Amino acid sequence: MFGDYEAQRHWMEITYNLPVNEWYKNSSDNNLQYWGLDYPPLTAYHSWLCGYVANKINSDWVALNSSKGFESGQHKLFMRYTVMLVDLLLYIPAILIFFVKTLKNKSIQECLLLATVVLLYPGLIIIDHGHFQYNNASLGLQILAVSAIATGHDLWGSLIFVFALNYKQMELYHSVPFFCFLLGKCFRSQDENGFLKLVKIGFVVLLGFSLCWMPFLTNLETALQVLHRLFPFDRGLFEDKVSNIWCILDVLLKLKRKLAQEHLVLLSLASTVLAFLPSALDLLVKPSFEKFKFSLINCSLVFFLFSYQVHEKSILIPAISVILVFHDQPFLASWFLLISTFSMLPLLIKDLLFLPYAALSILFIVMVFIYVKLYPPTPTHWLLQILGILSVIGAVFLSITAVLVTAPSRYPDIFAVLISGYSCVHFVFFLVWFYYLQLKAGIAVDFEDTMKNKSSDKMTKKKERKQKYQRRKKSKKVD
Repeated sequence: MFGDYEAQRHWMEITYNLPVNEWYKNSSDNNLQYWGLDYPPLTAYHSWLCGYVANKINSDWVALNSSKGFESGQHKLFMRYTVMLVDLLLYIPAILIFFVKTLKNKSIQECLLLATVVLLYPGLIIIDHGHFQYNNASLGLQILAVSAIATGHDLWGSLIFVFALNYKQMELYHSVPFFCFLLGKCFRSQDENGFLKLVKIGFVVLLGFSLCWMPFLTNLETALQVLHRLFPFDRGLFEDKVSNIWCILDVLLKLKRKLAQEHLVLLSLASTVLAFLPSALDLLVKPSFEKFKFSLINCSLVFFLFSYQVHEKSILIPAISVILVFHDQPFLASWFLLISTFSMLPLLIKDLLFLPYAALSILFIVMVFIYVKLYPPTPTHWLLQILGILSVIGAVFLSITAVLVTAPSRYPDIFAVLISGYSCVHFVFFLVWFYYLQLKAGIAVDFEDTMKNKSSDKMTKKKERKQKYQRRKKSKKVD
């Protein structure tokens, strides 16, 4: 049905022409089987705004019903401008704010170069500018929320994350670390205001949701219909060939044929919770910003690998969290970002985006080399370097093969399956490694606290001995 390009255009058509209470309802003017709106209210408001501007330029672009499948060079240019505008107003400033405000030990030149490198992440550029997905909006809001929390503005961070969640429901991948980190900070507060702060955060979250959902809260049926559209369990365990556990297991075990839908939902829920629970509990008990960043990676990667109804584009959610640790782990982060882009290759080939994929990947690698050359990081273990290099070479080989070699008629999806399996193995490895880094960060914090406590104890004892000596000396003078 004309692809994601048409989905975004159609949402502009629906939101501009229909009243708010009909945006998520099936009707003669809104066939939900034809790219029905299935993202939260902020996406819908954004679509309405774009539709309003589109109608001013050319009403044919968003004419109700008659514009289905509309495509022109001018309209594509308009769509690209809308994506670029979100980049300029939200995503790029969010990246700059994060690196400049949170990396106090880095020079402004290094922060700007870091921002340049991560802004050239191929996966997000190709999906947003090739598919018009506006992931830059929700991900930009998420980065702003992390920056706010990093600089001590927890209430603003909570509100901004609510907006990110109400733009795309996949931000639920990041909700567990946000919840555990803020709750852990409130529990470990040294003063008596911890509970009060928790109440304030709860109020801000409720306020944010109320503002976003206000037009849909006038009628219970309308609100429930929106929720039904946001969580479509009837679609199945996964779509297409996605690089997660269930897609790979289904190739071997045919899970979707052997298990009922309700069993698949429960299996997915249980495995997801069990996989992210150690990261969440670790962050809750020992909240620190370093652990928070790694938990964002671990929990979102767990959701991608184990949760229900995952799209291949959802790998962008863990990827944006990996960007947040790029300055500490440039080799591991750049390796992950390249593989995450590679994992979407079947989709990119289908949409004739292989050339941008290849060009942007090469440009990204060049920029990483420039950054590492100018600001040498802590050396990465030689074995990890060898694995990374071999891994990227394998991805290059599979990329070229998938484009140049015709798949056998008996296995038309063989390359898509190989790419998904290859990427999935990598993501499991990355999950284990980032789990290790999160726990290691906790140990480092504990060790630092222990050393500070020991140092403090020594200073206290030294001060007590000095005071005792002075009292003795004073007592002798009196005698």
